[in-house]
Amino acid sequence: MAKRVKVSQLVQQFSLEILSGEDGLKRSITVDDLYRPGLEMAGYFDYHPSERVQLLGKTELSFLSTLTSEERRCRLEQLCHEETPCIIITRGMEAPAELLEYSNATQIAVLQSNVATTILTSRITDFLEKKLAPTATIHGVLVDVYGVGMLITGGSGIGKSETALELVKRGHRLVADDAVEIRQTSDNQLHGSAPELIRHLLEIRGLGIINVMTLFGAGAVRNQKRISLVIKLENWQQDKQYDRLGLDEEKTRIIDTDVTLVTVPVRPGRNLAVIIEVAAMNFRLKRMGYNAALQFTNKLTETIAEDSDDYD
Repeated sequence: MAKRVKVSQLVQQFSLEILSGEDGLKRSITVDDLYRPGLEMAGYFDYHPSERVQLLGKTELSFLSTLTSEERRCRLEQLCHEETPCIIITRGMEAPAELLEYSNATQIAVLQSNVATTILTSRITDFLEKKLAPTATIHGVLVDVYGVGMLITGGSGIGKSETALELVKRGHRLVADDAVEIRQTSDNQLHGSAPELIRHLLEIRGLGIINVMTLFGAGAVRNQKRISLVIKLENWQQDKQYDRLGLDEEKTRIIDTDVTLVTVPVRPGRNLAVIIEVAAMNFRLKRMGYNAALQFTNKLTETIAEDSDDYD
């Protein structure tokens, strides 16, 4: 089901004054884009995005004042479309009487803010993006290792929380343990955070629940982090072929975004914290253009070619 934000939530969040159409506070906002109807004030409604929140600033209202009474009524009547969630007057300017009349008739709330149009646009867009973004909750641990957001997944009891604890002890930061709430932004970036109830908490079997911030300080935690890499922990399977070169880059899909996946087999004697640290550093090197596995393969190919030439 698509997410929605009530107009009343917008009023409360930004302390907007209700000028008319109070019945329209129950309307829903379904898109995070806003719109300034400049062309529409000039009479061009062919491609008017009526489903967006409409903002009328100094430019639009000044132009309206130059129109005849009949033209103004016609434009504002069209602006009050049945799909329009609400109309916001910025800079504390006075709303046209015709707009208040039509908004009451169509039950579309006309709101007012003293904030400048561009600033209010930025604030509301940011608010709506967060509220309307697709979300998912995944069982795992999210840590910030060398600036790389790493989502550690795996079966119950595999050692995710213990590995996170070791990483925290080594100077890295915990974001979430057990349940990771993930939000996908409009540019397909994934941002993870912890539910409020378990924020900064880590569950260690045999020890119980510990508060990482209390034990290790504020520098050992952060509230959210962009997810760049997924580490999947699994029990070592003797008959399974694991990637030994790192040439094949696996991907996993979270919501609608593909993220790099690294599968790490777990067995006694393997230091998972060190392996994950190296995975983070290697990931950063790859983003900077250096791929150790690819360089090794190229050198190997060159060596084989040279040996073949010597035999010839």
